[in-house]
Amino acid sequence: MTIADSLSRLGTETAFEVLARAKALEAQGHEMIHLQIGEPDFDTPPHIVEAAARALRDGATHYCPAPGIPELREAAAGYLSRTRGLEIDAGRVLVTPGAKPFLFFGVLATCNPGDEVIYPNPGFPIYESVIRWSGATPVPLPITEDAGFAFSADDLAERLTPRTKLVILNSPANPTGGVVPRAVNAEVAKRLHDHDCYILTDEVYSEMVYDGEHDSIASHGLLDRTILLDGFSKTFAMTGWRLGYAAVPAELVEPLTRLFINCHSCTPPAFQLAGVAALTGPMDEVRAMIDEFRVRRELVVNGLNDLPGVTCIEPKGAFYAFPNISGTGLKARDLQNQLLEEAGVAMLAGTSFGEYGEGYMRVSYANSPENITAALQKMRELLERVPV
Repeated sequence: MTIADSLSRLGTETAFEVLARAKALEAQGHEMIHLQIGEPDFDTPPHIVEAAARALRDGATHYCPAPGIPELREAAAGYLSRTRGLEIDAGRVLVTPGAKPFLFFGVLATCNPGDEVIYPNPGFPIYESVIRWSGATPVPLPITEDAGFAFSADDLAERLTPRTKLVILNSPANPTGGVVPRAVNAEVAKRLHDHDCYILTDEVYSEMVYDGEHDSIASHGLLDRTILLDGFSKTFAMTGWRLGYAAVPAELVEPLTRLFINCHSCTPPAFQLAGVAALTGPMDEVRAMIDEFRVRRELVVNGLNDLPGVTCIEPKGAFYAFPNISGTGLKARDLQNQLLEEAGVAMLAGTSFGEYGEGYMRVSYANSPENITAALQKMRELLERVPV
């Protein structure tokens, strides 16, 4: 018996592989500090939890419309309109179990085999995975330290061809913490305006911008061609709830809904009502979480820059640092494995996010200052043993 050939094109997310290895070492009695997983170490705000519990008690335990319940589609449309300076109709907002389905189905709904998809590299690994699985051709857009872990409009324009069907953008970015400036978005929009392609903008870290305000490519006259993706996992510490949403072009509403029906039928209505509470309720705990991440950002950047052979620029968003480790003389995957197995520190090689991630590591500072400090010390001890 053999499995389908197409599965050879389907990748994975290394964060979960390293997590499994770290948990296995812990089960053997090894201590481990986790800086590899992209998950806020905060609890979901109580008013959101209570909204879900109330909905369950009130009987929200049955099927609901595949595109999402009207209450959440309205709340999400209002939130996106307020935060992006746009007018978004609730009829164009769809809801899924987590944000990932929009990456998967967004590619399937817009691309045929042989079409080209431009995507950020280093970037969230699921982008390249689903592009390859669909039969489309991935075209990496280098995200470079010299550009502040962003890119230029010229970089993107050089990769546009008549076969480009979709452009994927991500700001604030995983894994780099980079933020695309408003001026760059404006210039990119000019280049894309006359090109016949869709855009998928992954903005799940939109509330986590440390300086200035979040800017969306959709706000530059491209909303009608853009899948504007957001979710609850990062902003509201709701990773396990699996709840995401997007405003999509009008012509994609029905095809995407059909894909949802074939895949998951609908998103649990009680969790959707919790999402309404999140988007319409107080943001105090969200702001407090971001303030804490700002403190940790300073701690981790200063600590990394104090390590032998390591430099790190300050991330502008999300909760990741992306230090340059080229001065250590080690390949990223080798350092990842040594930290895991010898130092008890789990973090990810930059190559987990694409070929342009070589020479870097991703450090999630979604952990306590005490654990971050201890991890940096363990990393120092390991690096001081490594001949440069």
